[in-house]
Amino acid sequence: MKLTIIGSGAMATALSVGLQEYYELEIVAKDISKAKLLASKLDKQIDIHSIENYDITGKTVLLCVKPYALNEVATNLKGEATSLISILASTPIKTLADAIDAKHIIRAMPNVSAAFGVSTTTLVGSKDLKNEALKIFGAIGDAFWLDSEKELDIATAIAGSGPAYLALIAEAMMDGGVKQGLKRDDSMKLVRSLFKGFAPLLANLHPALIKDSVMSPAGTTAAGYAALEEGGARDAFIKAIQHAFEVTQKHK
Repeated sequence: MKLTIIGSGAMATALSVGLQEYYELEIVAKDISKAKLLASKLDKQIDIHSIENYDITGKTVLLCVKPYALNEVATNLKGEATSLISILASTPIKTLADAIDAKHIIRAMPNVSAAFGVSTTTLVGSKDLKNEALKIFGAIGDAFWLDSEKELDIATAIAGSGPAYLALIAEAMMDGGVKQGLKRDDSMKLVRSLFKGFAPLLANLHPALIKDSVMSPAGTTAAGYAALEEGGARDAFIKAIQHAFEVTQKHK
């Protein structure tokens, strides 16, 4: 199966790197030099096309551009795609349908971990395309079908933006170790190993049980956890999800 990826930015690159093993790919872009840079990161040669007057008839298209670029992209495309899968945040299916002709439309929200085959992707849209979309994104991580576009917008605030939030936690913990006297390199190694080991814990235990298993009476974890609660860490993350979701609604 051939996938036509429109775009040449960070997410187009991450998806291309992750999907290259499973699908034949082609890149369609406005900036051919960026498209060539993307292609250089892949293990095999792929076709690159200019977006100008590009015919999408009969193709499965992955739309990987910025939301503000939708109209410009649409004016350059001709024909009707068999399937359009859009990763544009805050862009409803109706808006996509008005801009680009396609028999079936899906909204998808993967994240940059797609490049490593461990993306968290949420999907909503045409049920005729559901199994195919789940297969595509299941090849590069976990894929979840949701019941509404509102749920996808909420999920965007968690899984789409989540890597940035977790990066903040990771960097803060690294800095904390350095502040107390650890070498920077050692602190980075410890935090990276911590994140790697946390995934299977979370896959098998509720977060509260993980916390309780580590926290001893009057111990080091209890002291650190209390400091996090005092600093409003829990409330800050809940509000982060809220504010990110609210941004997805402003553009509708």
